[in-house]
Amino acid sequence: MPEQLPLLLVQMGHPPEDVRTAVGEQPQWFFAALGEVGPVQVVCPFEGEPLPVVGTFRAAVITGSWAMVTDHAQWSERTAEWTREAVLAGVPVLGVCYGHQLMAYALGGVVDYHPQGSEVGQIAVMLNAAARRDPLLHDLPDTFDSFLSHEQSVITPPPGAVVLGASGHDPHQIIRYSPTALSVQFHPEFTAAVMSRIITSRSERIAMMGKDRDVLLARVSDTPVSRSILQKFVANTAGNAG
Repeated sequence: MPEQLPLLLVQMGHPPEDVRTAVGEQPQWFFAALGEVGPVQVVCPFEGEPLPVVGTFRAAVITGSWAMVTDHAQWSERTAEWTREAVLAGVPVLGVCYGHQLMAYALGGVVDYHPQGSEVGQIAVMLNAAARRDPLLHDLPDTFDSFLSHEQSVITPPPGAVVLGASGHDPHQIIRYSPTALSVQFHPEFTAAVMSRIITSRSERIAMMGKDRDVLLARVSDTPVSRSILQKFVANTAGNAG
């Protein structure tokens, strides 16, 4: 029987030191959310690591970052080009937060700072009518909680993309680009501990301006429906063998 191709986790940066010390690195958050999913390959383009050739992995998840897409860092631009090629090749790709914005940018959308500022904490996402026809989202509740922490957003989705969900702050929380590619602005991999640590992190002081930290912390509980989107995406790729 052929060996299963690995799931590719494209890590787009390290968490700030105080977050990393308290709750670990981004891959650990994804591993905990996913459980046993077979082989996983982690690649860090921000450290100069090459992105693997299409056909050598079964699916890709592009993580969040503390960088900004509009900085147009060389490693980010290189990953955007690679992402465009992977999506056009029909590879299953899921973008998360920075990954969401990078996918939209790579495919022709516009990303920038949200005009109303940052979105941080446990916040409701509402699915729209198009989500009822989406193979990954059709059986989810109309509204579910998610963990969010971002200053930039997808301002204009790419041509042909379908928006599937929104929050009160951001109308482009979930975007589908093709039958195999979609992205989410929220963090399905976060636990309550990770979200709480980010709210209290000194690295988030700009994002937290004008927000009541204690109120945000009191709202943090769990986001199982959000997590299930990541889990279902990965589970749907498990049959891809080498």
